[in-house]
Amino acid sequence: MTRLKWLKLIFLRYYRSMGLRVFLYALLSVAATLLSPIANMFIGIDLKTDIDFASVTPVLTILASSMLAVSTFSLSIMVSAHRAAANTATPRMHRILLEDTTTQSVLSVFIGAFVYSLGSLVLYRLGFYPDDAALVVMAVTTLVVVAVILSLLRWINHLTTLGSLQNSLETAQARAEDALLGLAHHPRFGASELTEDTVLPTATTPLRAPQSGYLQLIDMAMLQDRLPEQTVLYLNVTPGRHVLVGDVIGQVSGSIEDALCDELLGAFTFGTYRTHEQDAEFGLGVISEIGLKALSPSLNDPGTAVEAILLMKTLLWRYAQETPDKEASTAPNVVARFPEASDFIEAAFAPIARQCDGSFDVQLCLLESLAALHASDNGGLSKAAHELAGRMISALDASKLTDEDLNRLRSAAPKAAA
Repeated sequence: MTRLKWLKLIFLRYYRSMGLRVFLYALLSVAATLLSPIANMFIGIDLKTDIDFASVTPVLTILASSMLAVSTFSLSIMVSAHRAAANTATPRMHRILLEDTTTQSVLSVFIGAFVYSLGSLVLYRLGFYPDDAALVVMAVTTLVVVAVILSLLRWINHLTTLGSLQNSLETAQARAEDALLGLAHHPRFGASELTEDTVLPTATTPLRAPQSGYLQLIDMAMLQDRLPEQTVLYLNVTPGRHVLVGDVIGQVSGSIEDALCDELLGAFTFGTYRTHEQDAEFGLGVISEIGLKALSPSLNDPGTAVEAILLMKTLLWRYAQETPDKEASTAPNVVARFPEASDFIEAAFAPIARQCDGSFDVQLCLLESLAALHASDNGGLSKAAHELAGRMISALDASKLTDEDLNRLRSAAPKAAA
């Protein structure tokens, strides 16, 4: 992973933060209230108009009162939609939907408009605005009103799908696709491959986790920059793994100073929850959880489970067709084993395969998907699909399906597995 890609990844993490977005919009609103009289001085245009603050203040008052109500109501809608998604899809959807930039932008405009109008009213009452600044304030207020109207239209359109099962599937698919294709283009994010034949040096320095939690991100470019030329870091963990403080997360060849260990640890980001950026298994697992939830007795919705399976089949097929970047090895001094195609098959389909016994439509769709992936050119994906299909076929004898259904399932599986 190059430095530019890492910076983009970090930028997107903050870009999808609601708190930061609301703060920036509110800050922009405060700046607009303070700069209006200054802008009036620089414009220096003497326009004969009947606009005065007696005309502006009613608009600001209406805007302030209405935006407070709209912001509060919109927040309650957002919370209700997130709870609905957590109940019908998976609790993991709540954290994904918190990164919904459309909801964030709309709420930020509402809150920013409230801050602007309230701030303008307060400054006017304090005598901050000169009398001839009414035209500029009205012009800015008009722009704010236009922004609010556009945001309302955008919000109404977004509410038609927010929190729905379809929206949850599409959002989870987009997150999983980003992680999968990123890993396909840059295997191990630029690190060298750690295999069973890799022999570690006899003298190594352990790199220990500074805190407990999930490993969310690894800055491979920073690790490569910090490592001395002949020093190699052998990673024991990958993004998505949970570690305890003091656990060994890597071995550095030779003996290195504590200061260098601290610098290397700065390339690792830990957190309370798993995230999608570098954890493709988690992205597939979220879609799989939606399918599992649909199979629960409370929902009994095999159609959604089938849709989840087909989405994951499409994602894994795209992953198998991608060609790694020729310049993907950007951190040769870092040796790691990241999840492979077999891990993705297990994360995506194995949970559903264990729970779909008795649901013929789901079993048939799953076996047909495994047969399609078995025909791919990716050897690891093909082998893993074949093995999982074989396990499913072996378990069919204990099912309560009819002989006709059993024969259809066996014919749908990869030939060798059946």
